[in-house]
Amino acid sequence: MTTRHKTATILGCGYVGQAVTRRWQAKGKAVTATTTTPSRLPLLEAVAQRAVQVSGSDPDGLQQILEHETLLLVSVGAKRRDGYRDAYLKTAETLAPILPHTAVTQVIYTGSYAVYGDRQGRCVTEADPPAPANSNGEILAQTEQVLLGTATPERAVCVLRLGGIYGPGRELVKIFRQAAGSTRPGAGDDAVNWIHLDDIVAAIDFAQQQRLDGLYNLVQDDPPTAAALLEHVMQTHNLPTVQWDASSASTRPYNARVSNQKLKQAGYRFLHPKFSFQA
Repeated sequence: MTTRHKTATILGCGYVGQAVTRRWQAKGKAVTATTTTPSRLPLLEAVAQRAVQVSGSDPDGLQQILEHETLLLVSVGAKRRDGYRDAYLKTAETLAPILPHTAVTQVIYTGSYAVYGDRQGRCVTEADPPAPANSNGEILAQTEQVLLGTATPERAVCVLRLGGIYGPGRELVKIFRQAAGSTRPGAGDDAVNWIHLDDIVAAIDFAQQQRLDGLYNLVQDDPPTAAALLEHVMQTHNLPTVQWDASSASTRPYNARVSNQKLKQAGYRFLHPKFSFQA
């Protein structure tokens, strides 16, 4: 089923939200972009129909924004590692009781594959229950459940579990440059799941058009090992290689090969299915 919305709100308009705003505005949607930071309003006003400062813990403010909106993208992010509860769970808990009093008929939430935790490199699908490895992972899992609990026959709720995000302005070399020449614990054989910004934007748009409901993993095919990815980045940019200390256990809390087959079976075709060195 193809769904069209004339109005949309993007709650949390950062790296991903701005890119989605540009796409939806170009397709004729009237987009309201929100931020908690006043200084970002001029930037959002340049790309969205309307820019509003609002907190995820402000029920009156959120209800006023969503009163006549039919599509809601929740793309919030935590500014600090100790800010997950306020950024994610508090926002979901604030939205849950007010959504029935709005015009919203579809919610899309950009979550994280971190909810799977450490599966010792095993393959996981959406049918596997969350097994968070730390408190922030638990918060992300709780956030999913709160938002999924708002689904009704009239309101679809789609949770996209994203891999690590890279793309223009967030290139892999920028992310990993500080690791150049370092020694890391473990053998580097942990699976790493990533997703390009282009695919995040396109998949969100696909989820909206097809009115997807439920959980979907949004990661590239065949996740490489951490060692393979870092070797590629360092060699490509002439940086010192990363060494691995196999006598020490890996400290990464996430080690799972996340499957994207459900999203593919729904009809989505990835723009960047693999890294170039995996071709």
